[in-house]
Amino acid sequence: MKKYLLPAFVMLSFFLSSCDQNRIFELNQDLENNSWPIAAIQEFKFEVKDTSKKYAIYFNVRNAVSYEYYNLYMKHTLLGPDGNMLSTNLHELYLMDKKSGKPLGDGAGDIFDHQVLALKDQTFAQPGTYTIKLQQYMRRDPLPGIMAVGVRVETQE
Repeated sequence: MKKYLLPAFVMLSFFLSSCDQNRIFELNQDLENNSWPIAAIQEFKFEVKDTSKKYAIYFNVRNAVSYEYYNLYMKHTLLGPDGNMLSTNLHELYLMDKKSGKPLGDGAGDIFDHQVLALKDQTFAQPGTYTIKLQQYMRRDPLPGIMAVGVRVETQE
C-alpha cells in the first residue's frame, strides 16, 4: 500500500500546481500575537518579467472569528523597481456580513481566509522587482484578530 503513496502524492502535487499557472507570486506573512499594529507595515517584493501583460493583485487576509469588526481598512503602496511610488489607495475589505455578522471567506472553526481582488488590469512599464506595502488603517492599534496578511499577483487572460 505504501508504494502507491508517493506516486499519488506526485500526481496530486502536479495537478494542484498546474491549476495555478497564472500566479507569478504569492506570500502570506503571519502577524505576531495575532494582531496588527499600525506601524507594522507588511512588505512584499515580486518580480515582473513580461511588461506586455496585465496583472491582477489580490490581498490575502486570515482572521479569527473573534475579530471585532465586519470590515478591514487597509492601505496599499505600490513601488516600482526604481523606488518611485506607482499607486496608493485605501481599501475596505469585508470579512463578515454587515447584517448577520456571519464570517465571509473560506474557513472552518474559528479561522477564516479571504482573497480580495485589489488591483485589476495592473500594468508595469518596466521589468524588475516591485514592492507592495500593506498597512492596516483601522482606529484600533494594535488590531487584534488579524492573524496573517499576504499578496498574490497573477497574470490576467
